[in-house]
Amino acid sequence: MHEIETRAWTPEDRAWGAEQAQRLFGGTIVISRGRTHRPLELDGFCAFLNGARTGLATYAITGDECELVTLDSFVQWQGVGTALLREVERAAATAGCRRLWLITTNDNVDALRFYQRRGFGLAAVHAGALEHSRKLKPAIPLTGHYGIPLTDELELHKGLA
Repeated sequence: MHEIETRAWTPEDRAWGAEQAQRLFGGTIVISRGRTHRPLELDGFCAFLNGARTGLATYAITGDECELVTLDSFVQWQGVGTALLREVERAAATAGCRRLWLITTNDNVDALRFYQRRGFGLAAVHAGALEHSRKLKPAIPLTGHYGIPLTDELELHKGLA
């Protein structure tokens, strides 16, 4: 396995992140639990593998909870996602957070595997939530990964020490 470097993201990383957001999310906003997030305005981390940007994560702290808003790795099976998740967990713990949580969609079975293997559990299923999300962001497609209809938000969480 290669050594992955991570750092809090810089203005240059945010410019790169804007390009990735357009490609990944169809814009620079993300909807979770009926709220609009602007990941480029949030705190975040960038990951590098052999000097090249290979991933990013953004998060929002509210009280004693931290929401992982985005986590994207552009290479698989190299530990980039895990390294970024560790950075967010550290930042949340340092800020006094007791819970780290995130929203993914019902089609994202790869994310379910990833997060559960890293100690996250299913906290809630918000059935039909994407119907409301599409009112805030009409670009959300009707069908997601593996041809699965996009309908629900899945809330995963993990306690922090």
